[in-house]
Amino acid sequence: MEGSGREKPLISVIVPVYNIREYLPRCVASLRAQTYPRLEILLVDDGSTDGTGALCESLAGEDPRIRVFHKENGGSSSARNLGIEKARGELLGFVDSDDYVEPDMYGLLEDAIERFQTPAAQVGRDEIGERGERLPDICRPPRETVRIPAEEFLEELLMHRGDCSFCTKLIRREFFEGHRFPLGALNEDFHLLLEMLPGLGAIVSLPPQAYHVFYRRGSNTRREDSFSRVFADNVDNADYAERLVEERYPGLKDTVFRFGIVQRLDYMLHIPIPQMKRENETYQRIAKDLKKSWARGMRNPILTRKNKLYHTLFAAAPRTVRRIHKRLRGL
Repeated sequence: MEGSGREKPLISVIVPVYNIREYLPRCVASLRAQTYPRLEILLVDDGSTDGTGALCESLAGEDPRIRVFHKENGGSSSARNLGIEKARGELLGFVDSDDYVEPDMYGLLEDAIERFQTPAAQVGRDEIGERGERLPDICRPPRETVRIPAEEFLEELLMHRGDCSFCTKLIRREFFEGHRFPLGALNEDFHLLLEMLPGLGAIVSLPPQAYHVFYRRGSNTRREDSFSRVFADNVDNADYAERLVEERYPGLKDTVFRFGIVQRLDYMLHIPIPQMKRENETYQRIAKDLKKSWARGMRNPILTRKNKLYHTLFAAAPRTVRRIHKRLRGL
C-alpha cells in the first residue's frame, strides 16, 4: 500500500440523519477515527425536528472533512440518494446514523478493491443491543478473504445467508450511474443490490466484523411492529429476484422459487387476521400465489419439510392456519 506511488482515491461516506441526537456523535466519531487518509463524511439531515440538524453543523465545525446537507423529510432512501449526488469521492460507503464502525474499516475495504481489482468489497458485521450486549450474528462472515462472483453472491442472498446491506460495503462510484435507492420502500438495500449485481460482476468479502449494527427500540429500520409493510415489500423483492434470475442466472431457478415461497410464508405468518380479507389486494394476491405454486413447491429440492408443510396449509386454508398459529405462538 505505502510506497506504491498511487494516490489514494477519495472515499465518500454517506450518513442519512433523522432525529438521532443521542447516537449521532458516536457514529461520526467512529468515522473521524478512520485510519484511511482520504475521506469525506456527508451528513444528510432528512428534516430532523429534534435539533439533530444543528448538531450536524456543530460536528462539521470540528472537522473539515464533514459536509452537511439539509432536506425535507423523505426517508432514508431519499437522503442516501442526495448524498450520492453530492459525493465527491471515487468510492462510496454508507453508514446508518445509530451504527458505528472500526477505525480500519474503510482502509481494509479500499485495499481489497485495489488488490482484487473488483468494484466492490464488504466487511463482516455484528449486532449490538441497547445494553451493549452482543446479539446473535445475522450474517456469518467468511473465514478468509474471498472474491465472490455475482451469481454465487445472489445465491447466498436468496438462501438468506448473504448480507445485502450497503452499510458493510464500499463500491466504486461509477456503478451507481443509473441506479438509486428506491423511494417509499423497505428493504431497499436488497432491491438496489440486485439491480447492481450483474454490473458489479463480483464482490470481495472480508472476515473482520468491522461494522457494528446497533439495535434500539423506535429505530425506523428496526422497529418490532407486529406487522410492518416490509413483509409485502419482501414479496415484491422476491418477484424482482425471480425476473433477474430468469434473465441472467437460470441456474438459480429452484433457489429463487424457494426464496419467493419463504417470503410469502413469512408474510402469511405475520399478517393480522383482520387484514386477511377480500379488500386486501396484496393478501389476496399472495394467497393465490401460494395456491397456484403448490405443486411446484412440493417438487422443489431446496424447500424444507417445514416449508412444504406451511405451504400446503396456507394454500388450503390461510385464515384457519393463521388463527391456529396465533393461538400457538401468542402472536
